Amino acid sequence: MFLKPPPGVAGTAPTVPVVPLTRASMILIALALLAPFALYFGTVRSIVSIWNSSETFAHGYVILPISLWLLWRKRENFSLYPPRPYAPALAALAVLGLGWLAAQLGEVQFVSQYAFVAMLPVIALALLGPRLAGSLAFPLLFLLFAVPFGDVFVAPLIQFTADFTVWAVRATGIPVLRSGTRFELPTGNWSVVEACSGVRYLISSITLGCLYAYLTYRSTLRRALFIGLSMVVPIIANGLRAYMIVMIGHLSGMELATGVDHLVYGWLFFGLVMFIMFWIGSYWREDAAEPPAAMAAGGAAPLASSSFPAGAPQGRFAGMTAAVLVLAALWPASALIGERVNHNPAPVALGEIPVTLPQAPEFVDWKPDYMTPGARFHRVYQSATVPVALTVLYYRNQDRDSALISSVNRLAAYDDTWHEIDSATRTESIAGHPVAVRETTLRSGQRKLLVWSWKWIGGQYTNSDIAGKLLQARAKALLQGDDGAALMLYAPLDESPDAARQALKGFLAQQGAALDSALRAERAR
Repeated sequence: MFLKPPPGVAGTAPTVPVVPLTRASMILIALALLAPFALYFGTVRSIVSIWNSSETFAHGYVILPISLWLLWRKRENFSLYPPRPYAPALAALAVLGLGWLAAQLGEVQFVSQYAFVAMLPVIALALLGPRLAGSLAFPLLFLLFAVPFGDVFVAPLIQFTADFTVWAVRATGIPVLRSGTRFELPTGNWSVVEACSGVRYLISSITLGCLYAYLTYRSTLRRALFIGLSMVVPIIANGLRAYMIVMIGHLSGMELATGVDHLVYGWLFFGLVMFIMFWIGSYWREDAAEPPAAMAAGGAAPLASSSFPAGAPQGRFAGMTAAVLVLAALWPASALIGERVNHNPAPVALGEIPVTLPQAPEFVDWKPDYMTPGARFHRVYQSATVPVALTVLYYRNQDRDSALISSVNRLAAYDDTWHEIDSATRTESIAGHPVAVRETTLRSGQRKLLVWSWKWIGGQYTNSDIAGKLLQARAKALLQGDDGAALMLYAPLDESPDAARQALKGFLAQQGAALDSALRAERAR
């Protein structure tokens, strides 16, 4: 097949042969795109397991079909832009593979998932070339919405929803007594928990907003504005939803909107808000067909230019496919070797920590809401003034069901009787080393606790999850294992926190060296 200039038209570009994709080329492209699903099967399984276990990310099942449908709508581009293998894309593939390996070492699941999914459009770029792959950019990048990411926003969204609701209720003239994310009205008590954070609304809105903007608008500015609205509107709408539910409960004497029905009200309200947003956005829709990228840029037929070759020889497709497969397989193989070398078959046997203080009876029923550790050490000691409790959660050979650093690890679960009312960072000394600890005030009814918490990873102390992941990745890269521990030191809190702080500070000053030695001895086993 050839593109020929109209007869009698002088100065037109020479004819350029268009070589369609052969069956062998299509098989090679399919092989290169499907092979990562087998090579990174563990990552694929982790994505699907979250889809199955969390309603927040159940939409992930429809992302791939939508992406395939969007690609089908652009199928004519395969005739406009003949595929041409693009070697520089291999460098991007290598960077993603290295990022995936680093995330595996640090047990940062969402990073490894994003790295895997991002490999698919990069592989398409390597095999199809920048012209063709660029014209399919949105359908390929839309796959990134399949990654179940968003739990990190739950805590700030809960805080915003609580702030907004309390402010709105007070503005209505109703007195509110607040404690953290829980508050009391004259008619009853309320608590902003994970289901009320609005993270489901936010993720759904952003996903639908991006798809709507791509299908409805042609202008980059209009698309960006609509996507921005799809981020802001659900956050404000969730605050209004929470306020209305509280007011319905208050005005009905706590008979309406106090059970599961308030979630139903929430989704109905969210659906109405999204409908209004899309309806308003339709007034600025651009229905004109989007011209091919190259024609829009240059005003000429894409194939009537020497910069567009007739197509890639079969050998180049085979060579690029082989390079993609080898490069994609390198990182899972490296991770498998590293996992075997870092695996410590010795069971965790964290023995008695040689603390010189006398033991005391339990003074509280609180326990941190963490994944199951390899070993748990807990003792209550009697200091000079108040009792002090020490909890150590030790992890070894970590996986997705037993990890030291995870978004699901909290001092208090959202539905627990204990909840956080204050938090700050302070610097203390352990075995002569300055350590940043997180000071948290927990409350359950009239009881309060002052908790100091920090982590020990790779022989070093930290209070940062990011720094902790980097320490874990470094230790595993050096083939030193992934041992780590979460430490909580706490005391009962009365009206003045000074007594509790002095007790905790005195414990670390006297027993910090013994605690440090016990952790290092366990890691050396």
